[in-house]
Amino acid sequence: MSEEKNNQEVEEKEEKTEEIELSKTEQELEETVDRLKRVMAEFENYKKRNTKERESLYNSLLADIIASFLPVLDNLEKAATTETKDEKMKQGIELVVKQIQDIFAKFGVETIETVGKPFDPEFHEAVSSVQDETLGEKIVKEEFRKGYKIGLKVIRHAMVIVAN
Repeated sequence: MSEEKNNQEVEEKEEKTEEIELSKTEQELEETVDRLKRVMAEFENYKKRNTKERESLYNSLLADIIASFLPVLDNLEKAATTETKDEKMKQGIELVVKQIQDIFAKFGVETIETVGKPFDPEFHEAVSSVQDETLGEKIVKEEFRKGYKIGLKVIRHAMVIVAN
């Protein structure tokens, strides 16, 4: 009987040892799964951050390129409004202006609205202030130079005259 008792004790010890090992293995598995989930979440965050940075860089480069063409567009628009006897030349200039504006629109470039709108320092640059009783306070009366933006990023502020 003592031998049977010893065998039973040995079996119980082996079962306890197996349970302990199983518990350790389960805990290690849980830790590994947890680390894997964390790494996957970090990787997803990295991908999102990388995409956002890439888009930001693209928009910044696009804004820089567009900004370098704005003086050319300004001069062409002035030329299109100048009085001339050569209507064909004037029509040609107007077509070039329209092409440039279409290209800008294709890339999401928008003209900043000015006249009759409230003055907004994020989009407008005030070059003068005048008294005008027909307009409310801080309303844009006149535009000196067009402003442009891509989304919420301002490429060039609009130069305006503000009333009151």
